[in-house]
Amino acid sequence: MLGRGQTSLALLRGQPMRYRFADGFLAAVVLIALTATPSAAQTAVAQRAALPRTDDGKPDLSGVWQVLSTAAWDLQDHQAALGVPAGQGVVEGNDIPYQPWALAKKQENLKNRLTADPETKCFLPGVPRITYMPYPFHIVQTPTHVSILYEYLHAARNVFMNVEHLPGSIEWFMGDSRGRWEGDTLVVDVKDFTNQTWLDRAGNFHSEALHLVERYRLVGPDHIEYEVTVEDPKVFTRPWKMSMPLYRRKEKNVRILEYECYAYVHEEEARRRAAQPR
Repeated sequence: MLGRGQTSLALLRGQPMRYRFADGFLAAVVLIALTATPSAAQTAVAQRAALPRTDDGKPDLSGVWQVLSTAAWDLQDHQAALGVPAGQGVVEGNDIPYQPWALAKKQENLKNRLTADPETKCFLPGVPRITYMPYPFHIVQTPTHVSILYEYLHAARNVFMNVEHLPGSIEWFMGDSRGRWEGDTLVVDVKDFTNQTWLDRAGNFHSEALHLVERYRLVGPDHIEYEVTVEDPKVFTRPWKMSMPLYRRKEKNVRILEYECYAYVHEEEARRRAAQPR
């Protein structure tokens, strides 16, 4: 049995050994972790290097893409209803900052959506709505322009690179698109819209003063991070954003097909006329 002095001496002698063992063990764990797991910076560099690129070194966005969300029905969080799948919103903060009069108009649009929605009239759906409708689109990329060909109505957009918008006041359903590269992100500035399109089937709308800034960032061979900033001083109190992933269609021989709304409406009208008693 040790005395008080002997006990203290034994404890003092034992502590450095334990500390040295603990320090050595911790250093070994850290070393293993550092060598086994690449840093975030290393991972980002590797992912960037693995991106498919065009001959001029830009990320290659070419291919057939599609959004897999319910944004076409409602940009914000919404419950399921007849013909409407439930969905999580794509709007930042889930808030669209309407001016008071515009919020009342949006609610009126929702109430009358079955007949008031421009989609029911087979109008071109406009941008950004056509991006997240449940139809694929094909991106064709060159150094001077990027073309986006949509299955819906065979609509098309030409994004002219590194040139200014046309002068004057112009109103187009799909707007006027001008692009530039910011690093590995394709930035598209879109303006000169008509007020005859909505943003979804829930009545969200805009005026002819709509201005968009779209960002397409390839985050992997089969995924694009799509973000759009929406600005319309006639309708909203401030700019706001939405974002969603675009998925590459991977089926064998995949291509866009056709959805010719006008033709189907005329066929249905003809069928109904033929079914009426004479």
